[in-house]
Amino acid sequence: MPTQPDDDEIELIRRSGVALRAGRLSLSAGTGSYRVKASMSRVARAVGIDRHTAHVTLTEITATSHQGPSFRTEVTEVRTVGVNTDRLNELERLAQRLEERGHASTVDEVAHELDRIQNKPPLYPVALNALWAAMACAGFAFLNNGGWLEVVGVFFGAGFGQALRRVLIHRGWNQFGVTMYAATLACLTYVVFLLAAQGLGADAASHEAGYTSAVLFLIPGFPLVTGALDLAKLDFSAGVARLTYALMILTSAALAVWAVSGVAGLDPVPSDPLPLSTGVLWGLRILASFVAALGFALMFNSPWRMALAAGWIGAVANAVRLALVDGHLPVQAAAAIAALLVGLITAYVAPRLNFPRITTSVPAVVIMIPGSAAYRAIFHLSNGETTEALAYGVEAGLVIAALAIGLAFARMLTDKEWAFER
Repeated sequence: MPTQPDDDEIELIRRSGVALRAGRLSLSAGTGSYRVKASMSRVARAVGIDRHTAHVTLTEITATSHQGPSFRTEVTEVRTVGVNTDRLNELERLAQRLEERGHASTVDEVAHELDRIQNKPPLYPVALNALWAAMACAGFAFLNNGGWLEVVGVFFGAGFGQALRRVLIHRGWNQFGVTMYAATLACLTYVVFLLAAQGLGADAASHEAGYTSAVLFLIPGFPLVTGALDLAKLDFSAGVARLTYALMILTSAALAVWAVSGVAGLDPVPSDPLPLSTGVLWGLRILASFVAALGFALMFNSPWRMALAAGWIGAVANAVRLALVDGHLPVQAAAAIAALLVGLITAYVAPRLNFPRITTSVPAVVIMIPGSAAYRAIFHLSNGETTEALAYGVEAGLVIAALAIGLAFARMLTDKEWAFER
């Protein structure tokens, strides 16, 4: 005969459940597994759990809560992989308040706060979210040596693509299918814009390379960065899963780009640098870096104060990276130094603004991810051009690894939890 749980066991069930729910909300907001574990542990301590351990992957959490001689293990799953930096910020502030109160928090109080955070709607509607993506990719287009015609075309392409992506994702469509639909719409919009400009007398023959910038809003920046940081923390199950997911998203987008380019007869060749004076070029580079990082931060649902911080950090660090590349430093070395700078600045700025580090560091680093090189690698691979595909693929892989190394090293220098294994 099964026995009924006593009062202590019922209380453990309630306490472990609220800790698991905090972790589920963190995971659904896109943070790394190390932050998910930390948020659950802080909530668990606040509600009186003696010890809490967890195993976190890209979409699943297995957590065990210990209280006296009793323990409870629970499993939950998150089917939607997304990014919501405002939710991450709300959860971090909740954890801070709970720590300040010690063990005085009740399960009902924490559950009420989690209800509020979960039910909070996105900060920006579809149209604004699409505008932020358009801004980010337009800045990308200039950084990829695009002219005014490319920048405007990318602005419209990325805006329409992100609007479609946002609507379909919120309706529960498959993420990889949505990625292909959004990439196809973005590329087609860019091509139609070029044809219309050509019909009005503009010389559109030299603007083919810009269409890769129109799909850079699909770069899975958070999974790439958090996956690499998970690996740095020796969390291989989460890190490998995140990087695999990021690679599948990149492949889905790149295949759509390849299909549209085949129909339209476009070839994603790199553009030559713009014929601008040094002062004008650097002024526009810094502005484009700021706009791109700001746009990505807002697209990730960041409040304006958080997004502006990410924008300025990204502008400063990317300017340093570009200067190092112009000085003939290898691109991966320049990326590592720039990411280290992002991590160090974020370590100083984020605590003073009371933001989680990841909410400002990832948008600043995303603009340095060589999305165009990754797309070109899959484009050439699809065409059977193995040599070109290998060259672009190795370049993209080295730069992404360098960005992760720079961020991880910055965390080791500024956070004892990263510097030492406990």
